[in-house]
Amino acid sequence: MLLIDVARVSELVSRTPARLGKVGHLAEILSRVTPAEAEIAIAYLSGELPQRQIGVGWRTLQDVPEPRQIATATLTQVDEALSTIKAQSGAGSQTARKTLVNGLLRGATRQEQVFLLRLLQGELRQGALEGVMIEAVAKAAGVTTAEVRRALTLRGWLPAVGAAALAGGVDALRAFTLEVGRPVSPMLAQSAPNVAAALTKIGVPAALEWKLDGIRVQVHRSGDTAAVFTRTLDDITAQVPEVVEAALALPAGDIVLDGEVLALRPDGRPEPFQITASRVASRTDVATARKTRPLTVFFFDALHIHGRDLLDLPGAERFAALGDVVPPSLLTPRLVTGDTAEAEAFFGDAVRHGHEGVVAKSLAAPYAAGRRGAGWVKVKPRHTLDLVVLAVEWGHGRRQGKLSNLHLGARDPETGEFVMLGKTFKGLTDELLAWQTTRLLELATGPTDSWVVTVRPELVVEIAFDGVQRSPRYPAGMALRFARVLRYRPDKRAEEADTVPTVRALML
Repeated sequence: MLLIDVARVSELVSRTPARLGKVGHLAEILSRVTPAEAEIAIAYLSGELPQRQIGVGWRTLQDVPEPRQIATATLTQVDEALSTIKAQSGAGSQTARKTLVNGLLRGATRQEQVFLLRLLQGELRQGALEGVMIEAVAKAAGVTTAEVRRALTLRGWLPAVGAAALAGGVDALRAFTLEVGRPVSPMLAQSAPNVAAALTKIGVPAALEWKLDGIRVQVHRSGDTAAVFTRTLDDITAQVPEVVEAALALPAGDIVLDGEVLALRPDGRPEPFQITASRVASRTDVATARKTRPLTVFFFDALHIHGRDLLDLPGAERFAALGDVVPPSLLTPRLVTGDTAEAEAFFGDAVRHGHEGVVAKSLAAPYAAGRRGAGWVKVKPRHTLDLVVLAVEWGHGRRQGKLSNLHLGARDPETGEFVMLGKTFKGLTDELLAWQTTRLLELATGPTDSWVVTVRPELVVEIAFDGVQRSPRYPAGMALRFARVLRYRPDKRAEEADTVPTVRALML
């Protein structure tokens, strides 16, 4: 299949407002791809690269050559070219990447160039959200969306699942199982303003667990080998030897557990999130870092134990299975109750110990991997939102030379776009200012010498605020009151940011 075919459908999808129309256009082209092209086509139409990142920034994409007049580039040719670009390393690699990118663009028509530039800059958000693409794959393959979602839960990469569905139908999808050593997307929690509201949402009795202020981890063990993954499915095994040792000490040789890792002070209170995040991210001299800032892991769910998948079991049964293999010292503090006063006291205890709050969990809900299942609801003592940085302004005065004022956006679940809600420069320490300046310059999608620097919408920041009010100033028609930065969340993907409807529900 030619790249121009995919580029044309992408543009068509972006101009089609109705969900069913988008699904129809995508399903039509997916029904025509070959097995070798399916994964590439699904990734491109979802706005992703099979290679994930290829080391190309906006500066590399500034000098666009004259386009070809006739389209000849195939999907496989483009994919091979991008793999070659990613493989460049060492001295001169940036120059080599620029030359290769220029060659790729020189072989493309104007429409293909526009498509590739948006794809490479992470700006191809034409409305083909995961849910839309799942429906398109199901329609093209003649299977149900439930079958596709189930396989995606276990495989975690929609292009691979879609390619299997197109090639082998239901049988290929049912061949996906939870594989120890290959992470699945974690279950996420909805939000509630208080404990009473959380219990109303999920019903009683319910389990309440401390919401620990650390890094979410998924721990896999097979025999005498263990691996640790983040919520974004990155392998951090070498960076967290304490977690590996804890997993290998358990009386089970075949497990997949969900938990949280954090650095604790001598009194048992958590270190600030930035300290835990820095320790987990560090790849240099881990042995020394471990001595000065050791990590502790706490588990709260089990996905697989003794060769048995547990995802479809009720929460109460999964926790019972977890308790059979994990000692109480490594379990997240938990209370099962139907009494609101008792639950609120448990919430207060978690906050007094320095943690974020609690997560209320249904005793009957299965593990909804990769989704904000209705069975988990988090409660914090203050209003916070996970938003995405859309742009940033250069500071002045004491902040001269630093990127300071953040433009914040929430995710529109219908279009996949990010909608601006306001700005803030409050809550930024000198350390955060320096870090965000470096990081946001890396994400810049345009000139960095203008007052406002636009960036790829990838960086998630946790924002505290006093309320949401109506405002004609911003596209969503609302704005945050007294917004301030709490911390950055590099452990979260932009797709996990809070949505426009979530924010609107908090409007005064």
